Amino acid sequence: MKLLRAFLVLVIAALSIAGLNTYADVPVPPLTARVADETGTLTGEQRASLEQTLKDFEARKGTQISVLIVPTTQPETIEQYSMRVVEKWKLGRAKVDDGAMLIIAKNDRALRIEVGYGLEGVLTDATSNRIIYDTIVPRFKQGDFYGGIAAGVDGIIRVIGGEPLPAPAQRRREGDGIGRLLPLLFVMAVVAGGVLRAILGRLPGATVTGGIVGVLAWFLSGTVILAVIAGAIALVFTLVGSGIGAYGGGRYIGGRSGSFGGRSGRDIFKGGGGGFGGGGASGRW
Repeated sequence: MKLLRAFLVLVIAALSIAGLNTYADVPVPPLTARVADETGTLTGEQRASLEQTLKDFEARKGTQISVLIVPTTQPETIEQYSMRVVEKWKLGRAKVDDGAMLIIAKNDRALRIEVGYGLEGVLTDATSNRIIYDTIVPRFKQGDFYGGIAAGVDGIIRVIGGEPLPAPAQRRREGDGIGRLLPLLFVMAVVAGGVLRAILGRLPGATVTGGIVGVLAWFLSGTVILAVIAGAIALVFTLVGSGIGAYGGGRYIGGRSGSFGGRSGRDIFKGGGGGFGGGGASGRW
């Protein structure tokens, strides 16, 4: 019996350690190049082409743009992980804050354009959203990841360089709007749900959170069914989730400092000290 108990203790300990490792935050890779592919999605030639495009633009404009492809950001959302990356990488020039990053979480089918403080007036949330859904997502849906990334990078460069985006090819379907709102509604469910659950209790807090998210989804989408679905998801997430703790108090902006340097061929690339405040847009395909 003693041996059996000892064995069970070891099994439980091993499962606990495995569980902790499963839910550990994805580490931020060091900044060694303008294009970092942790998934092997891009070929060497494709990476080199994107790298050269971004290098030439930085030499001409001064703005630093980076591309990062990771398998997943779980258990964090892409917004949380993206902010951790740019806080470490410090893309853009100090006091100019003209950095931007296109991040793709391939297995999560999620992507985001993160925008530095100095570019928020040019590469606005709405413009970033257009680049994602009009330019990148259609190509990703066809399995053309390089084409989507290259076109997205070109769109970002054109906007920062002062060129307008081309007119949309066609009006998107009404239901597409809620897809663009999902990241915002998810963040609201996490932050508001954590606060309300702490104040009102688990079930009342979850119920109120679901109602708030449902009303907001209805107001923005104009569709009752989508509003009910969004509210139900927010209720369940708040009821069983970890709430605001996962966001560290609901703040994206942190105090991490420093940057990483490295070599891409013979070109030394490192962040210039730029700052980010959560501007940009997220999407899914």
